[in-house]
Amino acid sequence: MRHKVAAAGLAHAITVDSAGTDDWHAGEPPHRGTRAVLRAHQIADDGLVARQVTRHDLDAFDYLVAMDGEHERHLHALQQRYGGRGQVVRCLDFADPAVAAGRRDVPDPYYTGEFDLVYELVDSAADGLLRQMQLAPRNSHKGVQDDNDRNP
Repeated sequence: MRHKVAAAGLAHAITVDSAGTDDWHAGEPPHRGTRAVLRAHQIADDGLVARQVTRHDLDAFDYLVAMDGEHERHLHALQQRYGGRGQVVRCLDFADPAVAAGRRDVPDPYYTGEFDLVYELVDSAADGLLRQMQLAPRNSHKGVQDDNDRNP
């Protein structure tokens, strides 16, 4: 998403970050499979380090993009507990239906090994989300995705 925002000339207006709902890989770079796919698509992964969603994120970001139903429920539970204005959305709700092929959840490549499929899904969803952000003019947009290994 970062590279799409930059290519659209919107890096001054849109902040993109990535965080997980758990801290399993906090402080680590993306999975080597994710890094390989990003390199294959000439997308830099410099400085990407896993972190956990914070209470601050719930209010600081306009969109909290959940990769699957479990993460969506977790983000809603965090908002119920701490508040926050960020809109919890499902990643694949923004993907081209032909690409999503009926899926609601982005598979976790850490377990499935489907890094290329995940790239295709999230790439399509990033296009759709960026289009939506461009259609809803605001002073700035900020979005956080909820899983570092599923973040092109």
